[in-house]
Amino acid sequence: MASSSMTSSRDSNSYWTPKQNKLFERALAVYDQDTPDRWQKVAAAVGEKSAEEVRRHYEILVTDLMYIESGQIPIPKYKSTGSNRR
Repeated sequence: MASSSMTSSRDSNSYWTPKQNKLFERALAVYDQDTPDRWQKVAAAVGEKSAEEVRRHYEILVTDLMYIESGQIPIPKYKSTGSNRR
């Protein structure tokens, strides 16, 4: 159930590009939960997304993190690039 970097929101047809996801992440770091009109500001930072779309995207992110942190989604085993070997 984890969202990928190219997420299609579960409740809408909203497609998120990797660039939009990065802008979304940066905006969340700037506008915390106590920021007035938070979702409007995040939407403006992302561009081409409504306040409702960014709020839903955030809710999906929180749900995904809950599943990951509870161990319900296994952490992928990535191949070593060899650069960290000693």
